[in-house]
Amino acid sequence: MNFTRVALAAQAAWVAFVVVGSLVHAAMLDGLYPRRPGLGPDAGGQIAGFAVALLGFLAFAYTYAKGYEGGQGPVEGMRFGVLVALMLVSFAVVWAHVAAPISPPHAAAMALHYVVEFAAYGMIVGAIYKPIRRRPGRNVT
Repeated sequence: MNFTRVALAAQAAWVAFVVVGSLVHAAMLDGLYPRRPGLGPDAGGQIAGFAVALLGFLAFAYTYAKGYEGGQGPVEGMRFGVLVALMLVSFAVVWAHVAAPISPPHAAAMALHYVVEFAAYGMIVGAIYKPIRRRPGRNVT
């Protein structure tokens, strides 16, 4: 596994997440959030959230690299991203709707957002990650 490329792919996807996620939540989803006093992250919470998201993208890129099957990187990455998004929708968005509760239009918008956005993150990781090529006949220990 090429750990340098995993780290670079994770960092690139994280930067896209910070930019795109901020725009999507501020511009497109903002009106769907319930207006409750004290609800929403403060500046410190956002910084912590972005830091934890970087850890998540390292896991995302590492998992992609572990499952890499040798196909075209962006296409394989897109498939991987959609599968991760479907897991997030199943475990997080649906339960946010059930437990928080968020409105059905908000849940649907978040689900679509996850699928499109994580397909893009997967394409970024797939385009950047390249496995280490082994030369035939050489054993590396």
